Amino acid sequence: MPTKPLSALEAQVGTSHRTVEGFEIEAGKVAEFARAITDPNAVFFDAQTARDRGHDRIPAPLTFTRVGTFPRYAVGDERGFDLGFRPEHVLHGEQSYEYVRPVRVGDVLEGTTTLADCYQRDGERGGTMTFAVFETTYTDQDGDRVLTERTTSIETTGAIGEDGPPPTDRQPPTRTMEPRSIRPRQTVPAERVDSNAALAVGDTGPTVVVEDLHRQDFVRYAGASGDFNPIHYDEPYATAAGNERVFGQGMFTAGVTSRVLTDWFGVDRITSFGVRFRSRVFPGDTIVATGEIVDIESNGVEATVELEATADGETLLTGTATVTVE
Repeated sequence: MPTKPLSALEAQVGTSHRTVEGFEIEAGKVAEFARAITDPNAVFFDAQTARDRGHDRIPAPLTFTRVGTFPRYAVGDERGFDLGFRPEHVLHGEQSYEYVRPVRVGDVLEGTTTLADCYQRDGERGGTMTFAVFETTYTDQDGDRVLTERTTSIETTGAIGEDGPPPTDRQPPTRTMEPRSIRPRQTVPAERVDSNAALAVGDTGPTVVVEDLHRQDFVRYAGASGDFNPIHYDEPYATAAGNERVFGQGMFTAGVTSRVLTDWFGVDRITSFGVRFRSRVFPGDTIVATGEIVDIESNGVEATVELEATADGETLLTGTATVTVE
């Protein structure tokens, strides 16, 4: 349970705070973030490739605004809200984005966050879960809205996974010893799908596979994104909080899954992207991310894509995206 009563949390619903200032989108940081989500797509690294694909500047991956939580850009802690959540018992329930346009190198963003909702529910395995829903709108240097992201954080009564989503009984892969030093992962681009081909319900996109994850992958993502919760890389901290071992950030898995969309359609055709986290990814796992078109509007303007990422047969997340049909 949070250290504050629910009434104190509910009193903050509807209030807003400036949470991100001077968020400069730098080419080096975009490349670092793309590598951290194992994405070798040249559009995120090379200005000429970006121009060839219709961008005037290098675009950023779909989940790049996670970088805005770095102290360099963030204004205050806890998005400006004092909710009394204990970080070792907080999990990321859902994350979604609505895009007006892609974030691009050279942008300078500001973010304003509103506490959209706060409520409690009984956990599936007992205890009480406290939900906080944050909505952050990012504007550029001209004051124009670029995207809005929505984050659901859940404070549980025990170790993550004990009393609420993402529930899992899957045991993490066993390693007798992890290598002390691992070179940066050499990722292979997914087979590109002809995004100009006629689309139909049932079409599937590229399958993204990231094999044999290591703790270093989670550390690399922490360094790129600013998500330094030690539960993802500090074994004693993770086990003291009641977990069997460290596990990957949900947004790391979301970033890997976003590759299905950007390899399939490109960045500029994605109008929304959202995921719900269902299980955790551990060192030794292999992530497999897929997508399928489940609906196309009768006017043929927009398609809906359902997404899933799995590891060892366990669903890590499910998601939905909308894309512009050309």
